[in-house]
Order: sequence, then C-alpha cells, then structure tokens
Amino acid sequence: MDTNNNKFLPVAVVLAGLLIAGAVLWNGSHPSSGTQQAAGTPPTPKVDIKNVRTDGDPYLGKADAPVVIAFWSDFQCPYCKAVETGGVPQIPLTPAIPDLIKNYVDTGKVKLVFMDFVFLGQDSITAALYSRSVWSLYPDKYFAWRTMMYEAQDEEGDQGFGNAASIDKLDATIAGIDAAKVAADVKANTAKYQAAIDADKVEAGKVSVNATPSFVIGQQLIPGAVPYETLKKAVDAVLK
Repeated sequence: MDTNNNKFLPVAVVLAGLLIAGAVLWNGSHPSSGTQQAAGTPPTPKVDIKNVRTDGDPYLGKADAPVVIAFWSDFQCPYCKAVETGGVPQIPLTPAIPDLIKNYVDTGKVKLVFMDFVFLGQDSITAALYSRSVWSLYPDKYFAWRTMMYEAQDEEGDQGFGNAASIDKLDATIAGIDAAKVAADVKANTAKYQAAIDADKVEAGKVSVNATPSFVIGQQLIPGAVPYETLKKAVDAVLK
C-alpha cells in the first residue's frame, strides 16, 4: 500500500473543494452578459412565469395576452442590443425581438414585459431610471425610445453614452418627448424608480436569472442572446 498517496489524497480533495467554492462565489457575484448553459451541465431549475411579478414594468402587447414573457436586460449590455436591434459586429445575430413583436405581440398572443437587471455600472442604473420615467410619462413612446437607446449604445459599461447628459440629448431628438420633463421626473422620483429596479432584480433571483438578456416563457428559463426560433418554439409550446 502506498501510504504517501494516502496522505496527499485528503489534501487534494480539500483543495479541489476550495477551488470549486471560490468559482461559485465569484460567478454568483459577477453576472455575465449573454451567457449560455454549457453542454453537460445540470439542467436549468424549473421556473414558472406565474410566479414572476411584473406589475408596473414597461410592456408591449395586450395586458391580458395568453402568453407573458419576462425579459431581463441592461441598456449597456451588447448581447441585449444584439437580440433587440442587432448591429453588434462581434455578435452576428439576427435580432429576435422585432420578429417576436411582429408575429406574437402585435397579433395579441404575447405580452412582452421589459424587466431591469442592471450590473454594468452607473450608466446602467441611469438608463434604467430614465426607462422608468419614459414609461411613466410617455408609454406610447417607450419602445421607440428603447430602440434608440440601444442604437446609441457604445462600449460596455461607463464608457461614454449612457449618462444623464447623453440621454437628455437623445430624448430631445424624439418627437413627443419633453427631455426636460423626463430629466426632472427622474430627479423627483429616483427613489421610487430605483425600488422598482431593485424589485426586478429580486424577481430575477427567484427564477435563477443571472445574465442578460434572459427570458422566462411559461416554465422555461432561456438565457442569452438567442435566435428568434428559440423564443418562437417556447411561445408555441405555451399556446398549445
């Protein structure tokens, strides 16, 4: 019997355990954008859209549509831009959201709820606050505003576009939106809007969302910038 190997084995087990624990802690505190479940990993925990609170969040579609999609995003996330508007050279993906809106939202089958999962810096928070204000003051302009925000997106994080001054400038270019009114509303209601943003993060935790973009459709959690066909398949399964 090799007694030396027997001595080293417990130490190796302990070290391996510490490495795994450290990786889990790091990953949990640093959510990443556009992550995908790797082959061979445990299946995603079962979720249910019925257990996700979406009251007060911006949305498109009929309030009583048969299918509700919770969609978590961050305005600084390039993967979110890829799935909503495209135009991200490093992510050659045909955006899924336009076809989802055309084929399911506009036909009354889907209510698409936009939920906040901010984690890429102060500009992420600022954009989310402005998003709440635009929804509150100009709900009919919300999606046009949202699209322009993603089209104006630059480098991930606090790298330029996304602070209050740049969003104010963008708002001034959108017909029907009073940029000064939105800016004043954000200042007056920051605490209320921040509470709503925080509430979306809590709902994300309930269904194991830790990346942007992420979708919950029926009893499926779909993380990452996925193609339209992936969302279509999940919606059709609920509609059956």
